[in-house]
Amino acid sequence: MVSKTIYYITHWETWHWFAKYIFIGPVWLWHCLRSGSFWFFTPSNPTITFGGFIGETKREIYSQLPPSTYPKSIYISPSAGFSDVEKLVDANGFSFPVVVKPDVGMMGFMFRRIETASQLRQYHEIMPVDYILQDLVTYPLEVSVFYHRFPNEKKGNITGFIKKEFMEVTGDGKCMLKELILNYPRARFRIKELYSKHEKKLHSIIPAGEQFCLSYALNLSRGGRLVSLAHEKDERLRNVFDDLSHYAKTFFYGRYDIKCSSIEDLKNGKNFSIVEYNGCGAEPHHIYGDGNTFLQGCIILLHHWNVLFKISRYNHQQGIPYWKHAEGAAFTKNARKHFKKLKELDAVFEFENETSPMAYKLLPHFLPESYALSALSSPAFGDLRRASKKNIA
Repeated sequence: MVSKTIYYITHWETWHWFAKYIFIGPVWLWHCLRSGSFWFFTPSNPTITFGGFIGETKREIYSQLPPSTYPKSIYISPSAGFSDVEKLVDANGFSFPVVVKPDVGMMGFMFRRIETASQLRQYHEIMPVDYILQDLVTYPLEVSVFYHRFPNEKKGNITGFIKKEFMEVTGDGKCMLKELILNYPRARFRIKELYSKHEKKLHSIIPAGEQFCLSYALNLSRGGRLVSLAHEKDERLRNVFDDLSHYAKTFFYGRYDIKCSSIEDLKNGKNFSIVEYNGCGAEPHHIYGDGNTFLQGCIILLHHWNVLFKISRYNHQQGIPYWKHAEGAAFTKNARKHFKKLKELDAVFEFENETSPMAYKLLPHFLPESYALSALSSPAFGDLRRASKKNIA
């Protein structure tokens, strides 16, 4: 218990978000007052719903990126029959393994690697919301690049560059998986979650030297490890992201999560794939991966918030509206409900030869909220996006 407490105190990245942000929260409120809007950030990325703060779809993100820069993808509705899903998969030339994830997602909830048609069926039958099926990107490195560009400038700035590593344990040929998880420092704050996720394998002996992946999601919140690549930032790297920003025209502030063959290839603009782009709600992960203290991390966050405010204010002055308070409040409320359901489902869903009875127990609780984010396609929000594109052109 003492060692766990010491670990928690000395690893501030494991703190609850409220504990990390309570001290600097008043600065965020100051930006709201300065702009006259609680949703001051929504004009930051004008063609992304809510500026990409929360609830945006991956589909709208990918549609604004160069086609060759993200994985081949198809979008599947939970209302589709599985036979139609199989036809869609075959018609688009996919082969297993593939990956699936919610179209509106966060923190890696319900991200899964699919090895067989049987697993895809299980996922499809339990999934209550639209999801994406993609090619499995096999590049060995996953990195995050935090980039911003002021709309009236041609060149942007890379503030953060980090590498992500999986949450894995290594077998010794003696210990059960349950013991390996219990003794793994990075797993100590999600023991219950991992025990539930790997319930069928907890008493298995992992062979000596074999690595067992506890989570395929590389998010920090899911146990991923962040390693600084700050020394690799240079003009070539910035040029790659300047080009992406100008192609999309209105991606001014956010974080790219990318798989690549090597850092050198990424700098040369080849052999990489953008698996996610997170807009103004993205946390600059380099506050954790660069060995910063809590105070240093707070200073970095405050700098980014100031940049976000300036970009948003500039776009607003060009005619991009702030979201109305009632619209933003309703949208964020629905988004939180949606993510709560995904989090609950993610905690219990595990592939089996037959669909998990535990997962099916939760299914009735998901169905009423299946389209909690249907407001994303509402005429009002569609008009906002169209107005944003027109005004920013």
